[in-house]
Amino acid sequence: MENNANYKSGFVALIGRPNVGKSTLMNHLIGQKIAITSKKPQTTRNRIQTVYTCDEGQIVFLDTPGIHKAKNKLGEYMVDVAEKTLKEVDVILWLVEPSNFIGAGERHIAEILEKVNAPVILIINKTDTVEKDKILEFIDTYRKLFQFAEIIPCSALRHQNTDDIIPSIFKYLPYGPQFYDEDTITDQPMRQIVAEIIREKALYALNEEIPHGIAVVIDQMKDRPNGKIVDIDATIICERDSHKGIIIGKQGAMLKKIGSNARYELEQMLEQKVNLKLWVKVKKDWRDSDFLVKNFGYDKKKLDL
Repeated sequence: MENNANYKSGFVALIGRPNVGKSTLMNHLIGQKIAITSKKPQTTRNRIQTVYTCDEGQIVFLDTPGIHKAKNKLGEYMVDVAEKTLKEVDVILWLVEPSNFIGAGERHIAEILEKVNAPVILIINKTDTVEKDKILEFIDTYRKLFQFAEIIPCSALRHQNTDDIIPSIFKYLPYGPQFYDEDTITDQPMRQIVAEIIREKALYALNEEIPHGIAVVIDQMKDRPNGKIVDIDATIICERDSHKGIIIGKQGAMLKKIGSNARYELEQMLEQKVNLKLWVKVKKDWRDSDFLVKNFGYDKKKLDL
């Protein structure tokens, strides 16, 4: 397939402010859940690489953390990841929400994009949340902000008008052989995907304040000899003793809820029974410690690959 002279392949970055639906869109385009989703900002912390392969070519998607003004070391790391990714890709998908008002966050992203050479396709996401006749107004508002290659309104969550996205990307990709085998979906290590799914379930279950300050570390992940059960031991890291109490909950109820929700999804994904054990540890202000941020899997050195 990759010997075909018409075959295209390249890298595509998904960017946007936190919580505009980047991970939801990427999971939908890939047809499989790789990136965790939640309504809380800062859900995606690392650059997640997923691969879409078809007869026409191969697209390697890079789902970047939301671009925002950093408040701590973790925030700085996330913004570095996003901005460095933009310099390495062939096409940029910029996701925004449908609006006539363009805020400081969007203007900041437009300024960053002015320094980048790749064509930018604007995706106006969440169009299911607004009246249809307003969409042309929103397109017009954004068109004045930046010189976009294309503008596509859609709803990633409802899968509305998403069919135009892949063909539009292929228009701007260079010709060349594929980077990965056809059956590759992601370059994420399985342990990292497992940790992210546990973190997603914690984000859904917990109150507003705590989720930003949690990380999940997989202490052990081991198949039993019969291959039917995998034992996973994981630790949820939080920043305060009071948070630890909330994560565990009354008589362990919250931790149990997080565990059972995570176990259900992990069993679907791994296609085997999962024996999941969760612990909670406090590491005070870990998001402001270079050492701990790196320790929990957010390593700046990985950006210089």
